[in-house]
Amino acid sequence: MHDIPPSPWVRRFAPLISAGGAVLDAASGSGRHARLLASLGHRVEAVDRDAQALAALEGVAGITTRIADLERDPWPYDGACFEGVIVTNYLHRPRFDALSDLLKPGGVLIYETFMRGNETLGKPSNPDFLLRPGELLDRVRPSLTVIAFEQGRLESPRPAFVQRICAVAANVGLLPM
Repeated sequence: MHDIPPSPWVRRFAPLISAGGAVLDAASGSGRHARLLASLGHRVEAVDRDAQALAALEGVAGITTRIADLERDPWPYDGACFEGVIVTNYLHRPRFDALSDLLKPGGVLIYETFMRGNETLGKPSNPDFLLRPGELLDRVRPSLTVIAFEQGRLESPRPAFVQRICAVAANVGLLPM
């Protein structure tokens, strides 16, 4: 399962996360992004409800795992802070603000998931799991500074309609220009 390469979007913006910083890989699955971030020297917590998927990360240096259902279990991150939060191929709107609130000042949110239009190509097709046009922008703008945003159809690794954003919590003066 870990033969799927990291998202080019995550790979592109991961260098913005403070060196050696703590990173949350939410809905991590088998951890393709947790592995990437750990290889870059970050301390990564990979969280997912699928214990079998997380088992693939056992013994990987720099990664701790947490089995939790972010939609149904009590929120496991009260009081926690991270230099980076990574979310790909996952959307649960009631927890969106809670995820971005985990960022320390200068922390980086890298988010990429499916949007409307994807139902014409396959799964996910449930509107509950598809962003509306511009929705990621609307959700982060009140509290984060947008570094980059894209939406539309991708052809690789398989055709999909996606939105993706990289945004930074206050203290953006630390960003390279």
